[in-house]
Amino acid sequence: MDFQHEPGRYFLQAGDKTLAQITYSTINDGQTFAVNTTNVDPSLRGQGVAAALLDAVVDEARAKGMTVHPICSYARKAFFYNPAKYEEIQYKP
Repeated sequence: MDFQHEPGRYFLQAGDKTLAQITYSTINDGQTFAVNTTNVDPSLRGQGVAAALLDAVVDEARAKGMTVHPICSYARKAFFYNPAKYEEIQYKP
């Protein structure tokens, strides 16, 4: 899935409506992305869109040698249920 990207956000836009987005900020002196929110329109739920959004942030963090701190409930659940997938990238304070 091709998302649009701007600093701190990956998103899927249809006209003037945002159908899905994940927002993140930088913490830990610029070494960690904190995933703040994940939102997906009901029409897209169950299609893996939220997972793809999270993967986009994780891929960017990996490419930059950063870690990820899951703050929003979706990201926390993804990290909890898939520890092997995220273990080396998860921020551990």
